[in-house]
Amino acid sequence: MAEKVELNALHQFYSSLNDLVGTESMMIIYEHYKGTQLNFPIHLYDRKVAAKYVVTEFDGHNQVNLARKYGYSQKWVHSVLRAAKENRETE
Repeated sequence: MAEKVELNALHQFYSSLNDLVGTESMMIIYEHYKGTQLNFPIHLYDRKVAAKYVVTEFDGHNQVNLARKYGYSQKWVHSVLRAAKENRETE
């Protein structure tokens, strides 16, 4: 499959994709998604699932590291931890 692709003639998007993932993977993506407009979420991790991990992994001092790890702001991590604390107190 890769031998039939004229790399110099690729659309700019596919050329960039080819540089990132290689020709074979680029062609698989092309065949699967051609004609589809895709929007990628800004966050890699799902907000609800990440919140559970943040609460589980919080050790009292690692808010900054958790924010970096899951790609959310320190303010968001703080609000997740505050909400978790309030939930524990009302139970």
